[in-house]
This record gives sequence, structure tokens and C-alpha cells, in this order.
Amino acid sequence: MSQSSPANALADASTLASERALLERRARLLGPTYRAFYRNPIHLVRGSGVWLYDAQGRKFLDAYNNVASVGHCHPRVVEALSGQAATLNTHTRYLSEIILDYAEKLLGTLPPHLGHAMFTCTGSEANDLAIRIAQHSSGGTGVIITDFAYHGATIATAQLSPAAVGSKGVPAQHRTVAAPDTFRDHGRAAHDFARNVAAAIEDMRAQNIRPAALLLDSAFSSDGIFFPDAPVMREAADHVRMAGGVVIADEVQSGFGRLGQGMWGFANYGLEPDIVTMGKPIGDGHPMGAVIVRPQLVASFGSNTGYFNTFGGNPVAAAVGIAVLDVIEGEGLIENARMVGAYTRDLLDSLQGRHGMVANVRHNGLYFGVELTAGGDEALAAGKTSSVVEAMREDGVLISSCGPRGNVLKIRPPLPFARDNAEQLAETLDRALSNW
Repeated sequence: MSQSSPANALADASTLASERALLERRARLLGPTYRAFYRNPIHLVRGSGVWLYDAQGRKFLDAYNNVASVGHCHPRVVEALSGQAATLNTHTRYLSEIILDYAEKLLGTLPPHLGHAMFTCTGSEANDLAIRIAQHSSGGTGVIITDFAYHGATIATAQLSPAAVGSKGVPAQHRTVAAPDTFRDHGRAAHDFARNVAAAIEDMRAQNIRPAALLLDSAFSSDGIFFPDAPVMREAADHVRMAGGVVIADEVQSGFGRLGQGMWGFANYGLEPDIVTMGKPIGDGHPMGAVIVRPQLVASFGSNTGYFNTFGGNPVAAAVGIAVLDVIEGEGLIENARMVGAYTRDLLDSLQGRHGMVANVRHNGLYFGVELTAGGDEALAAGKTSSVVEAMREDGVLISSCGPRGNVLKIRPPLPFARDNAEQLAETLDRALSNW
């Protein structure tokens, strides 16, 4: 029976009506802030590995969701979660071995100067706690961020997320600096990044603001996905430390082997952060987060201010976290990110040679930013980028976009992404770009 048959047309109409009713119910119950991806939102009902399935049984290649770090519904993670949930789940005011086992295992993946693990339920909570610790330990209040960063949804982290609240939403004691754009203007912003951080510190001092921290996403994800030179990043960190502040590495998006050169994105720059924050990829999507910190920074904080999170680091979360680390190691997912990432980069580079609107391909492991241009017309480039994302969704591959101009394709698949998945991604992107 052909797709244009009356029976299929009737089924399509029924599906559209069902999804429209679901959208209307969603708006009525959840309100206007819950926005859905895509012009035709997908009603997902199942996930497995790098695949997502909708209510009609159609499968989509997931090339976007880093939260499901080791793949959707990984059997080992599900088994750990359900087994511990059937045994015990309670808060951390009671003694428990499993949270200590997890802390030891997680700390073992990090530099030895980071000796304490503090657990949260989200990355936003982790960044919020990191800011509190930085301000307490430094005696300062000012935090330096990039000008289109995203670091969370609490009051403190939203105010440090210009991507969400705009530059006017950043409080006066903080400073934004240009992201280290390695593409535009011959990479001038990347070359000047450390200098810009130093200038921000001097501006704080001129306003009698004491610096507390430099808060960095190692992949500059919301800024457009950039991987600047390591010496510039280390110099920026030095400026902050000399001013009495600390360096916070936000590894929510770049951590857990995604960049293919080790477990943590900050290591690519040779940085030794004072605090590292993690979010939901830590638990393959289970609501978890963590703050890893130099012990001396929390000695005074712990005695004077303290911290307690009722279910941060609960036994179920700890079991899930251990399983995720076991899967990353046991399935060689960091090496997979390196090898498949390089293969994917070659495929995307070949598209740049065939499609003039592909201006730049940025890559590290399984993290890609594909910048699209339209003869200097930023609005047109953003519109084309959105259309490419929509076309790929209709063709069965899920990606998104990012950057202050909205013209960078954001490709960030689960870590088990394979060579044949990369080929499907590239072929689908080729078709979508061919429409322009």
C-alpha cells in the first residue's frame, strides 16, 4: 500500500490529531515555559542505545542527547537502578557504603588534588554549590563567564547563563567575556581570551568587586562549540588565581569521555581546576550531579556554612553512577568517542567541500559544531540552520543548534555512536543541505 493511499492518509490524520491533543494538554497542564523541539514535535515512547522510537514505531537516530551518555536505557544501568531501588533508597544522613564506593571510583578518574566529592541531583545544583564554595573560599563575589554561556536554572546559575537570560540578566558584580571563537575574525577572540579575562578582573577591581571565580564550560557549548589553544586557557586560569579567585570547570556537557581524549574536557587544556561540576550524563539521565573540589576550599565552608542535599548521592544514584563508570570503561567508550569522532569529522569535512553554506566544522571526540553561513546575512543563516535541523528530524536524525546567532548545528550523540551511525548522520545532513 503506497504512502499516498487513503488508508495511510487517514492514519496520518489520526496521528496528527492525537499529537495536537497531546500538545494542547501539555500547554494546559504545564504552562507556556515547556517548549517542544521541532515544528512537528515527536511523541517518544521508547529508547535504546542511540535510538529513540515514537508512538508510531518510527525510529530516530539520536545525535543530540548527551544526557543519555552511555546510551538510552542501557541494560547495566537499568539493572543497577532497579536493583538498588528494590533494596534501599534514603538520604545521606545515614551511613551507607555505596556512596563511598561511588565517591572513590569517581574521584579515581580525576586529578589527585581534587579530593572531595559532594553530590547533588542536577547540574544546576552542582554549579550553584560550586559558586557558593568559590565565593566563600575567595571572599569575593564576582564570577567571569563567557558571553553566551549556559550554566543552569537556579537563581544563581541562571544569572550566570546569558544564553538563557540575556546579557542584561547578568548581575553587576559578574563579568562576561567574549567566547574563544576559533573561527570568526581569524580566531582573534580565541587568541585574546586570556587577555579578556585579565581585563574583566581589572574592571571588577575598578568597581571594588573582588573576583571569586572563572566558570568555564570546557567545550563552550552554548557559545557555539569551540576548542581553543591550551596555553590561552591556562593563562586565563592563572589570571584568576593571581586575583584570588578559583577556576570552576563545568563538565556537564564535555565530561565523561565525550571529547575522546580522556574522561574530562578540562584535561585537554592541561588545566587543573579547583572545582569540577557534573550533571545528568553522570547517571545516563538519572537525576544526578556532583561537585568535585580541592579539600582546602571546603574546610571552612563545611564548618561555617555547611551543605546538605536530601537525595544528592542517595543509594540508587550511587548505584547508577557506578554502573555508568563501569560501562564507559568496560565498553571502551572513550576510545570509541575518539575513533568514531575522527571518522565523523572526516565525513562532515567532506560535506564542507560540497556545500558552500558549511563554513566551519569544529570537533573534539563526539562533539561537533557545524557553522552555517549565508553571505553575511546572520538572520538568513539562522533560518537555514533551523530548516536543516527540521529537515533532518523529518528524515529520522535528531540534532539541534546553538550559538548566539543560532547558526551552528549542534551534534552530540550518546557515546556508543558507531561508524554506521556516523554515515547515516552525514548522508542525512547531506540531503538536508542539498535543499539550499
